[in-house]
Formats: sequence, structure tokens, C-alpha cells
Amino acid sequence: MIESLFNQANFAGAKRLLDVTVLRHEAIAGNLANLETPNYKRLDVSGDFEKRLQESIGTGNTRRLNGMEPQITEDKTATASRRDGNTVDLEKELVHLNRNGVEHAVESHLITGGLLKLRLAITGRAG
Repeated sequence: MIESLFNQANFAGAKRLLDVTVLRHEAIAGNLANLETPNYKRLDVSGDFEKRLQESIGTGNTRRLNGMEPQITEDKTATASRRDGNTVDLEKELVHLNRNGVEHAVESHLITGGLLKLRLAITGRAG
């Protein structure tokens, strides 16, 4: 019974989205750390992954959702604005960092909310 609650597409999708934001945070931290490294190429989570994840959530295929793993790849859309070939832009990275933080908070709230509902159903207490 409880296992079926955790195998719903929305819950599995939220967990995968949380994995994406954690991995993206690592990529952004690496980008910021290499801001002055010549020829460093900006990294991000594969954009293809997020598209496949949305499709999987839409179909409700939890087996496929649980098998998906996000990966960090070079951001092919980033262009070098400096002579040293580095494709990291400090202002853009800070915007990405803030947006990623908000996404992480929302996804954490979704997962926590589901667990609090389960706790309420079992114990009769919300907190």
C-alpha cells in the first residue's frame, strides 16, 4: 500500500526534478569556481533530460522515471565573450543559481507536502 504512494508519477517526477536541481547546483558551483580559467566551457544539466522527464511525467510511467539519471554536459549554447575562450558569464551564473535555488525550494516543498499528508493519514497529526 505505502509503496504505491511513492510510485506515483508526480512523486517520482518531483524526486527526479530535485535530483536535477542538486546536480545543476554542482555544475553552477563548478562554473563559478572556474570563472577565470582559460578555455573553460560552461557546464549544465543536459536540456534533453528535462524534456524527456516532462514527457515521462505526462505518460505516468514511473518505471521510466525511476530509471532516469540527469547528467552534466557542456553547455553548447554558451559563447565566449572574452579572449581566453571561457564561456562562463558571472551575471548569468548568479541568475541561474538564484533560479535553481527557488526550484529546489519548490520541489522540496512538493515532496515534503506529500510526506506530511501521509503522516497525517497515519497518525492523525500534521506535525
